Amino acid sequence: MKKIILFTAALILAAAYAYAATTIKIATLSPDGSMWMEKMRKGAEAVAQKTEHRVEIKFYPGGVMGDDKSVIRKIHIGQLHGGAVIAGSMTQFYPDNQIYAMPLKFRSLEEVDYIRKNMDKLIAEGLEKSGFMTFGLAEGGFAYLMSKEPVKNIEELRKRKVWIPDDDSAIFEAVKAFGINPIPLSIADVRAGLQTGLIDTIATSPVGAIALQWHTQVKYLLDMPFLYLYALLAVDKKAYEKLSPGDQKILSEEMSRAFSEIGAENRKDDAKASEALKKQGVKFLMPTPDDMKEWHKISETVPDRLIKSGKLSPDILKTFEGHLNDFRTKAK
Repeated sequence: MKKIILFTAALILAAAYAYAATTIKIATLSPDGSMWMEKMRKGAEAVAQKTEHRVEIKFYPGGVMGDDKSVIRKIHIGQLHGGAVIAGSMTQFYPDNQIYAMPLKFRSLEEVDYIRKNMDKLIAEGLEKSGFMTFGLAEGGFAYLMSKEPVKNIEELRKRKVWIPDDDSAIFEAVKAFGINPIPLSIADVRAGLQTGLIDTIATSPVGAIALQWHTQVKYLLDMPFLYLYALLAVDKKAYEKLSPGDQKILSEEMSRAFSEIGAENRKDDAKASEALKKQGVKFLMPTPDDMKEWHKISETVPDRLIKSGKLSPDILKTFEGHLNDFRTKAK
């Protein structure tokens, strides 16, 4: 009987050791005090409380751990466990996660909501197979072309120095379809690039332009939703699996709630940011009907280009097109 008691106690101690208190280190470019950080910290507090501090999250905000590329590298060497990063930085692990970023694919946020309702789970599953757990996608909003000089059509865009993120091969391939030789830079270098003239045209959301202070360096916005942006919290699957099943559930629920709230709040802020840009003197330009036809004509070549270059799978495109056609059919 004594041996059984000792054996049972040893098992309990082993289980307790296996699921010892864990600190998950997460880095992001989002500055401390921003809405994104406030929501993430609130989620982290709930995780700590509900796990009785078995799981705590330590944040490194404001880019102190470097840009998204640096964060991903530090996750791989174990210096970090996760990052709140833009979707494009994860294409090296799961290229199909950029299915939402095909140029000029969406006509409205209603279409976005319908597609995401049906496809967000596929993206999460794809990233999990690649070694990352995610907790919902946070909307970044529509990206618009913003520039120092007027850009209404493709011919004018080809004369500009166009920035793209340096870690997003899918966007690089997509932009090349428009006859542009883009200039890849990390997000941290964009403002300096605009100030020095290295670049003069960017694609970002209104709220992103203001949050990163890029709006101070541009004068024009082409009022045509060019891309859809989102961010996500990616945590190394190995670190996640070290948690007990119960703590995994709590972490997933609370951080998913935080990212859902971030997405909803960001949509509201983006609408306000558009008005703020106008008040600060940024001129909103409208393409002519003929120019719009040309934009769409070229954008229709992008999916095949991405598939041929291996940046997108035929299956994910077929699924996307099916849901989009379903929505548009029902909306008629």
